Amino acid sequence: MSTIYLETFIKAPIERCFDLSLSVDIHRNSVSHTHERAIAGVTSGVMKLNDTVTWEAVHFGIRQHLTTKITEYERPVHFVDEMLKGPFKEIHHIHEFVESDGSTLMIDRFSFQAPLGLAGRLAEVLVLRRYMRSLLITRNNYIKKAAEGQA
Repeated sequence: MSTIYLETFIKAPIERCFDLSLSVDIHRNSVSHTHERAIAGVTSGVMKLNDTVTWEAVHFGIRQHLTTKITEYERPVHFVDEMLKGPFKEIHHIHEFVESDGSTLMIDRFSFQAPLGLAGRLAEVLVLRRYMRSLLITRNNYIKKAAEGQA
């Protein structure tokens, strides 16, 4: 299993950062280059505990579907989303928010495991880790701009 750890400092209140991180619309816009769209479950607005969403997107030239569920939720400091169905063996994404003088440190711990045993592990190391990190950074930068009033 691979884990990606990211910290993003945002000059905005913790509640705003938390809600934007759970926004289906913000997520869709942040990764528009993958043609991602919500096709089932919560398809717009802000998600909450036990909500699910199924995303359709194009990655590596292949149309894929991924269903996730919000499995933990403590507004405005913490939530977790996990894959229910999709191309990975497992995805577990911990989102934490730490307030500091009216600003927010947004922390991501994104763990994933590719299917297919050793071949999947090689794909994680050689391709997927860098690809997923780039997607998360793109998403976080979009959330930062939106929270700070730049998007």
